[in-house]
Amino acid sequence: MLSPEIIKKIKKIHIKTGRIVNTMMAGQYKSVFRGSGIEFEEVREYSPGDEVKNIDWKVSARMGRPYIKVYREERELIVMLLVDMSASGQFGTTENLKMETAAEIASILAFNAIRNNDKVGAILFTDRVEKYIPPKKGSSHVWRVIKEMFTFKPEYKGTDIQNAVGYLGRVCRKKTVSFLISDFLSQDYLRQLRLASKKHELISVLLSDPGEFSLPEAGILALEDFETGEHFYLDASDEETRRKFNAMKTREYRNSLETLKSADIDCIEIDTAGSVADALKRYFHYREKRKR
Repeated sequence: MLSPEIIKKIKKIHIKTGRIVNTMMAGQYKSVFRGSGIEFEEVREYSPGDEVKNIDWKVSARMGRPYIKVYREERELIVMLLVDMSASGQFGTTENLKMETAAEIASILAFNAIRNNDKVGAILFTDRVEKYIPPKKGSSHVWRVIKEMFTFKPEYKGTDIQNAVGYLGRVCRKKTVSFLISDFLSQDYLRQLRLASKKHELISVLLSDPGEFSLPEAGILALEDFETGEHFYLDASDEETRRKFNAMKTREYRNSLETLKSADIDCIEIDTAGSVADALKRYFHYREKRKR
C-alpha cells in the first residue's frame, strides 16, 4: 500500500506535468517527433489512377486481374524511458533529489507521448536491469510509469549504462525514440551507445546537482560514495582541497559530455536547481530549428 507521502508526490507531479504539457509544450513534441516510414496494410483490386509500381504481381496472377499493395504512413512512435535508479540518485542539495528530478523528466516526456497517441515504455536500471515496463498507450499506463518511479526499490546500487542500453536493443525490435536519463556515473558505455543509435533514436539526459561540484567550508568531512559504500575523509577547510575536489567533479562531468558527443547522440543537461520544463522546451526548440 502506498504511503500518504508517496501518493501526495505522485499527484503533485501528475498535476504539474499535465499542466506543463497542456500549456508550455503544446504542439512542440508532436512537431519534433514523428513516426517514420510506411507500413503494409492490405491488398485490394486495382482502380484507374493507382500507381502501377504498387501492383502485386503474384496476387494479380493468381486472381486473374490486377491487385495493388496498399501502404499507410506509420505515425505511431514508441517512446522508451531508460531511467537510472542507482543510489547516486538519492543525492540532492536543492528542493529535489536527482531521482525526483528524473521522475519529473520522465513524466513530462511520457505525458507528451501519450497526448500524441504514442506508446510509452520504461527500463529502470542500476548495475543491471531491474524493471521492464513494456510500451503501451493510455493515461492509466502513464500513471503506472510515474508510480514505479516513486515506489520502486532497487536491489542494487551501482550503474551499468552499457547493460541497460544493450537490453533496449534486445526487447525493442522496432525503432524507438529512447531517452536515457542518468548522471552517467558509469564506465565503458560508448560502444554500446553507438550500436544502439544505429537502430534507435537515442537521446541522453545528463542529470546533476550543484552540490556535487563543491565542498562546504566545514572542516573535516566524512563522505560516502552512495553506489560503492566507500567512506573517505576530506579537510574542507583547506582551500586547495576544495579546489581539487571541484576540478575532479567538473572533469568527470565534462568527460560524460565528451563521451555522449563521441557517440553522436543529443544531450539535454538538467540540474536539480533548474527548471525541467525549460530545459526540455529549449531542446525541442533546438530540434525544430535543426529540422528546417
